[in-house]
Amino acid sequence: MMKKKNISASKASLVLFLCQMVSALDVPLDSKLLEELLQPPTIIQQSPKDYIVDPRENIVIQCEAKGKPPPSFSWTRNGTHFDIDKDALVTMKPNSGTLVVNIMNGGKAEAYEGVYQCTARNERGAAISNNIVIRPSRSPLWTKEKLEPNHVREGDSLVLHCRPPVGLPPPIIFWMDNAFQRLPQSERVSQGLNGDLYFSNVQPEDTREDYICYARFNHTQTIQQKQPISVKVFSTKPVTERQPVLLTPTGSTSTKVELRGNVLLLECIAAGLPTPVIRWIKEGGELPANRTFFENFKKTLKIIDVSEADSGNYKCIARNTLGSAHHVISVTVKAAPYWITAPRNLVLSPGEDGTLICRANGNPKPDITWLANGVPIAIAPEDPSRKVDGDTIIFSHVQERSSAVYQCNASNEYGYLLANAFVNVLAEPPRILTPANKLYQVIADSPALLDCAYFGSPKPEIEWFKGVKGSILRGNEYVFHDNGTLEIPVAQKDSTGTYTCVARNELGKIQNEVQLEVKDPTMIIKQPEYKVIQRYGQVSFECIIKHDPTLLPTVVWLKDNDELPDDERFLVGKDNLTIMNVTDKDDGTYTCVVNTTLDSVSASAVLTVVAAPPTPAIIYARPNPPFDLELTGQLERSIELSWVPGDENNSPITNFVIEFEDGLHEPGVWHYQTEVPGTQTTVQLKLSPYVNYSFRVIAVNEIGRSQPSEPSEQYLTKSANPDENPSNVQGIGSEPDNLVITWESLKGFQSNGPGLQYKVSWRQKDVDDEWTSVIVANVSKYIVSGTPTFVPYEIKVQALNDLGYAPEPLEVIGHSGEDLPMVAPGNVQVHVINSTLAKVHWDPVPPKTVRGHLQGYKVYYWKVQSLSRRNRRHVEKKILTFRGNKTFGMLPGLEPYSSYKLNVRVVNGKGEGPASPDKVFKTPEGVPSSPSFLKITNPTLDSLTLEWGSPTHPNGVLTSYILKFQPINNTHELGPLVEIRIPANESSLILKNLNYSTRYKFYFNAQTSVGSGSQITEEAVTIMDEAGILRPAVGAGKGYSETLFATSPVMHIVRPTFYKVQPLYPRIRNVTTAAAETYANISWEYEGPDHVNFYVEYGVAGSKEDWKKEIVNASRSFFVLKGLTPGTAYKVRVGAEGLSQGPGVRSSEDVFETGPAMASRQVDIATQGWFIGLMCAVALLILILLIVCFIRRNKGGKYPVKEKEDAHADPEIQPMKEDDGTFGEYRSLESDAEDHKPLKKGSRTPSDRTVKKEDSDDSLVDYGEGVNGQFNEDGSFIGQYSGKKEKEPAEGNESSEAPSPVNAMNSFV
Repeated sequence: MMKKKNISASKASLVLFLCQMVSALDVPLDSKLLEELLQPPTIIQQSPKDYIVDPRENIVIQCEAKGKPPPSFSWTRNGTHFDIDKDALVTMKPNSGTLVVNIMNGGKAEAYEGVYQCTARNERGAAISNNIVIRPSRSPLWTKEKLEPNHVREGDSLVLHCRPPVGLPPPIIFWMDNAFQRLPQSERVSQGLNGDLYFSNVQPEDTREDYICYARFNHTQTIQQKQPISVKVFSTKPVTERQPVLLTPTGSTSTKVELRGNVLLLECIAAGLPTPVIRWIKEGGELPANRTFFENFKKTLKIIDVSEADSGNYKCIARNTLGSAHHVISVTVKAAPYWITAPRNLVLSPGEDGTLICRANGNPKPDITWLANGVPIAIAPEDPSRKVDGDTIIFSHVQERSSAVYQCNASNEYGYLLANAFVNVLAEPPRILTPANKLYQVIADSPALLDCAYFGSPKPEIEWFKGVKGSILRGNEYVFHDNGTLEIPVAQKDSTGTYTCVARNELGKIQNEVQLEVKDPTMIIKQPEYKVIQRYGQVSFECIIKHDPTLLPTVVWLKDNDELPDDERFLVGKDNLTIMNVTDKDDGTYTCVVNTTLDSVSASAVLTVVAAPPTPAIIYARPNPPFDLELTGQLERSIELSWVPGDENNSPITNFVIEFEDGLHEPGVWHYQTEVPGTQTTVQLKLSPYVNYSFRVIAVNEIGRSQPSEPSEQYLTKSANPDENPSNVQGIGSEPDNLVITWESLKGFQSNGPGLQYKVSWRQKDVDDEWTSVIVANVSKYIVSGTPTFVPYEIKVQALNDLGYAPEPLEVIGHSGEDLPMVAPGNVQVHVINSTLAKVHWDPVPPKTVRGHLQGYKVYYWKVQSLSRRNRRHVEKKILTFRGNKTFGMLPGLEPYSSYKLNVRVVNGKGEGPASPDKVFKTPEGVPSSPSFLKITNPTLDSLTLEWGSPTHPNGVLTSYILKFQPINNTHELGPLVEIRIPANESSLILKNLNYSTRYKFYFNAQTSVGSGSQITEEAVTIMDEAGILRPAVGAGKGYSETLFATSPVMHIVRPTFYKVQPLYPRIRNVTTAAAETYANISWEYEGPDHVNFYVEYGVAGSKEDWKKEIVNASRSFFVLKGLTPGTAYKVRVGAEGLSQGPGVRSSEDVFETGPAMASRQVDIATQGWFIGLMCAVALLILILLIVCFIRRNKGGKYPVKEKEDAHADPEIQPMKEDDGTFGEYRSLESDAEDHKPLKKGSRTPSDRTVKKEDSDDSLVDYGEGVNGQFNEDGSFIGQYSGKKEKEPAEGNESSEAPSPVNAMNSFV
């Protein structure tokens, strides 16, 4: 039962005084009750404190209040009574305190300016409004002034002052032109908070005569216009740039005071050229996040909802390229009063205690004053029940005469707060507001809430009874709420009945009866099922329900959670839904929803519409779980389990799986018990002692396993001796003098009873000794100490519990701990099979000396030194392990021509024994590795210098080096192969009598007496002939000249002293470039592993653009960059990717310059219009000359052209001049002029305008004798070693261009 005890007056006063607790009544919001209870006035609506009115409209000053009895209203104006009856223009609305001043009938708003206050009063007290300051809005005209034009020098700053008239409220300022278009603003030109227009620097485009400032007064909807301002900007060259200077605010510091909760606006506008950029910071702190905004191109800092924490120094910094200026604004945030705890109305009973608390804060701290019924409390009528203590009024033992309205005023220099709070002392007998005999209906097993809304003063106590003469309700099955509501958390059918609520206080008692009916829940006992139906068939869904007979259910069918289609094919019956002539659009989910006034249930099924097959589709699924599990025939070691199978879902059940849970030892863990055929629904199960069994059954068909059934009831079997002993018993020593016995403990259900322990027994094998036994707790290990080293033991472990021992266990054999072997293998012999393989033999050690399980033998071997180099190095021992009792083994991976040592050791479970004496053996010679490097340097016209390094692994005594080389032509065909044998003590040679401008491929390897090692290859090119060497007559271009080789020394051995530094691998070096006008050949040397991918990166030298990347095909060491710009410096570097270890490598940068552009190479004039026109004109001229010649010949006359033809043969068929190596048709312009044959001089191609193949093949282009060198068809550069850096002008017969129409025209014109 819910009880509330009254506290005595003396004790209550102490509690209220110390803790300021409020004991007050809550008045229910019942309209009938509120109409009957007396209540002091409460102001519910009033005009704002600062009330600006439109002087053209009536003034309405609001004051609305409520109370019982209804309050009367009075007003004061400027602190004195305002008698509205004496002013015909002032009326008060009926049943209200709102004043209406009729300005529109001749009144003037200025006459009613002042401070107004409303008082609402009834017999219980008086409430007052705020002081309402009435002020009419003002929109004065602009003061006339004479505005002089502004003449400003370009780049100077300028301020156009607006100076709007002072209005109420202040106007909104904006600048426009004569066309009423807003003037554009930017970082350079912007409007300040005071309305002035600021120019950080003026530009010529700022010249105009219609800068107009407008002031909009929103209250009166008027706009005032200032006279236009003229600005003329004059230019001076050059314009002087200036560092920033602040236009506003002036000086280095200023102050700003803002009130808490307002918007803080700080402004900085600067002059300067270039236009300064403004930045804001707060000294010693950060600008507040989420409340900081920047406006007017960051010239205005705006912080919303400011608080005292926002006080501080704010610095604006104006900066341009010449310097900066700053200004510090010291911001102080003050606060008008704001509530911490506003006083709240009190409803008290006679004799009760209470408090009114009025707490406010502000900056400065506000003063708190109290009024009673609108009169300062100091001069108000005395009330012995109240005591004022600063911001608190304490009421003790109040009476009905203590009712009043109290006002709390919190004020400081920035404003005030005024709050009304009444104390209403009521003496009321209990009232129950819940209607009598109200009927509550709930569904069984759901909560029931029975209301008993009440009121009384003092606060009544509430008690509940069941039945008219029932006992008071108590206990945990009920919950009693403070508002009088009785809650029955789980209502049952027997909860139905009459419940009586009794409310009593010292003034009376009242009771009310309510009725509770508990209904049966609504259930769908036959739910709609999943259906697959043929198209155009008929389908029916069932929905059979069970419900409380007193409830009227309604059944609604839904399709896809929406209403059924409006179609006569859908037939809704009492318990079913039938769909006739099914179509594809009927596919979906159908839901049966059953509603009553108290509950709602639903069930759904899916309809699948399929094409009309011969037979309907059968849905196969896993079976439903079995149910109704039952245990019968309980015995100590067996029990019978039976069940009912679930739906097999069109796939016969093949078997049932039975699982059990041991709730005593492993609750929540299910174990496999057995399984039976699918036709069987009972099974006799074997049980273990001391197990709390629960069983469940799983059905299995071809589709899968069902969900497990619900568990059966539990069955606890009796305890018994253990049936079995631990498994996996082992005895293995961890130390030479102990025996560690281990086993797998029995599981909980295997213990057969409480107090599970183990009896551990052991004795030495083959020794007449008694068993030693010890009983241990439920563990899995026992250690026997003080045993001999590695001797066999017989071991057994037996289980026991409080009822006895398990059967006699089986014995197992274990061994005590091992120790290191005592002796080393003897008679170690080595047989060397070849240069990399040897076979080692040894005698086994006696078994007793092993002192453990023999695991095998280990052979340690290591290289002492290489016989070819005689240098010792760090000994890295290698180990080979041979398992079991082997007495030989193979040693692979040996290095040829080296000295080795080895020894052999026996190994047991403890470790290795002593090593045998070291045995020395040597490997024979092998073939060497490839030379460590091959470098080809110093290319000349007919020679190359080769340098190499000896093999890293000579694997014997080197006898010689073999060098093979052959030329490579333009199509990558290889020429004849030349082989040279070089003494082993040489490290370089010079190859002479090679062909110039020819690529050679070299193959180089070393030899020992065993044979040749792997070879290393390189390619190199001899440089081109810079002096115009004659083409070889025979065998040219095919490689090495055999005639020169036969008569000249092939090589010259040089023996300089070299100090070689082993290169760091991999690396790319010696990047060489040879450039033409629009292309360049890049070649390099690479040292490192094979199978890498090269790439070339290039770009314009000195540019910040990204490198361009070109991928090099295969593993070539050269590349042609095409599409370059003539006369441009480029940077280039070469890189390699795809290294197996580490990142790729790159060469250092190289810089080259392409040759200057040639007119003939810049534009193909053969496609130009002017060229085609010129050719047509020439052809026409030739035709005219031919006609004239023909006419003159017919007349028999002589003509100069004929004489010239007779004197000179056609140059098209002149052979190449053999004496100077040039072509006959390439003559200088001077000689052509002397010949007076411009037409013949220009005829350098056949008449069909094509180049003859013979001429093209004989062109010097093929031999790379051009100024910058040329390229072969495979892209390789012939003249890359020519050493020429700049392109020389082509003169006379030095041209390397093939004959073409373009060349002919160039020389013709």
